[in-house]
Amino acid sequence: MFLSELQKGECGKIIKINTDSVLKARFSSFGIRRGSIAYIIEQTMSKNTIEIRIQNTKIAIRISEAKTIEVEKSECKI
Repeated sequence: MFLSELQKGECGKIIKINTDSVLKARFSSFGIRRGSIAYIIEQTMSKNTIEIRIQNTKIAIRISEAKTIEVEKSECKI
């Protein structure tokens, strides 16, 4: 399952990031790394970006980028 497949209000534990090293480094600077829990806050109306929360950081990423992040659904601990 990919991060892009989660719905608003769901959480997923990041298990793998399938992208180039430049984007991995950018994700890492935001706290998006293996083992992190991502909470889906919102999807835009056009469905081209999603807003997620990793720990206390809110991040908006493109759906195309979210499709490179493999997750397993997990329980949200908000």
